[in-house]
Amino acid sequence: MRSPKKYKRIVVKVGSSLFSKNTDKLDTGLTDKIARQVQALVGQGKEVVLVSSGAIALGMSILKLKQRPRRLEELQAAAAIGQHELMHVYKLALAKFKLNCAQLLLTWDDFLGIRYHNAKHTLNTLLKLHCVPIINENDSVATEEIKLGDNDRLSALVAMLVEADLLIILSDVAGLLDKNNQIIRRVEKITGEIKALACPTNKKTCVGGMVTKIEAARIAVEAGVPCVIADGKQKDIIALLSKDPFSQGTIFLPR
Repeated sequence: MRSPKKYKRIVVKVGSSLFSKNTDKLDTGLTDKIARQVQALVGQGKEVVLVSSGAIALGMSILKLKQRPRRLEELQAAAAIGQHELMHVYKLALAKFKLNCAQLLLTWDDFLGIRYHNAKHTLNTLLKLHCVPIINENDSVATEEIKLGDNDRLSALVAMLVEADLLIILSDVAGLLDKNNQIIRRVEKITGEIKALACPTNKKTCVGGMVTKIEAARIAVEAGVPCVIADGKQKDIIALLSKDPFSQGTIFLPR
């Protein structure tokens, strides 16, 4: 396991559940808190890549939709409307700390062949320029065939792409819970038993949530990147985990 001092390049995934104070308002205070922590890390010589959800939710808010659309083209439209607003919120927050940001919208095809190398070179260059890349799935054009499916998996693929030292997945959960609802602090191997904890037998369906987070952790650790799942609403959580990823949430250790 790498020393905390060597966690220089960090990918942080921000879940859409963290943005909403309620069903129709964006918590812009969250982006301010993220920006402040990112600025502190950059000041320490670290590099931060953000993978952020929230475009569809923002688009729904602008369109005053009470329920998430079911048709793919309506989801794509909501994403197209919400994505630029999401970036605007991030731009304003980061600008307060004299940080520039850049937007990258990716699909599965961007992780194949020449496009993989192009994305890698672009991200590496942005980081050298001390710019904060903000990545989301390109929902406005994604189809069922090329959809990455969720930003948990996307964050793991990005961590692999940039050869990150640490992946932090922030959500509204404090970590992976055992059968007694206690946080499992360390996972050295993702076994069937660990996967079962993400989908208790008393649940009829297990789509998204902890299931996709464990799948993302699997992708990350197989690429040699430790992954932490933690509560994004905890004060200074990014700063805390960048110093000691064992201190909060659940850490999945690379092989």
